[in-house]
Amino acid sequence: MVPTAGPEVTVENRAVLTRPAPGPVRALRYGPDADQVIDLWPDEGPVVALVHGGFWRPEYDRTHLRPMANALHRAGYSVAAVEYRRKPGDPAATVADVRAAVGLLRPSVVVGHSAGGHLALCAAPAGAAVLALAPVADLRLAARLGLDDGAVTDFLGGPPDDHPGLDPARLPDPPGPVVIVHGTADGRVPVGVSESYVAAHPATSLVRVPGAGHFVLIDPESRTWPLVERELTALLPV
Repeated sequence: MVPTAGPEVTVENRAVLTRPAPGPVRALRYGPDADQVIDLWPDEGPVVALVHGGFWRPEYDRTHLRPMANALHRAGYSVAAVEYRRKPGDPAATVADVRAAVGLLRPSVVVGHSAGGHLALCAAPAGAAVLALAPVADLRLAARLGLDDGAVTDFLGGPPDDHPGLDPARLPDPPGPVVIVHGTADGRVPVGVSESYVAAHPATSLVRVPGAGHFVLIDPESRTWPLVERELTALLPV
């Protein structure tokens, strides 16, 4: 049986994207490009790597995850927000960056939102669990749906069938456990995209959140946030 959560009152509330939040304690570079950087909020707790969304487009960066990063840091986690190159038509560089960054961090859990969920599913290292929040987990389906005005084709530089090694739905299971949290009222990435991934990867746990949209999953002020924290905690090693 697929677990569900309680209803979310606010659907597609984008306030978290521009809400002010403290910057990182320090930053770590993992390559020469300006986007090959990781923002760090270190602590003694488990390391959680955050991979931001934005449909792989260059205009969206890690800063919109700062409210989430600070909330997790206050909860006792050592938080790392990964930036990566976002050049349309060069998906290999994007995936390689995330793989390099999380390999350096050696996190307990990789948390990815939207396109960041796609990257987390592609790049999670051995020993790490994945918490994918409304992920673009099936590129063929996402392309057929025309998400964000052709974002998948723009990212790949061509049709998904030319890049099967970058499509989580066609890849083997990630090395660690995977939990997907997805709102049933998501207008950016429909929950059917996650359902398609789970059909191909039945070991994955899908948590549907009735009435929830796309951005409440990364908003510490939303009613869905306690569920996200609970699923994250459940993935940590005992």
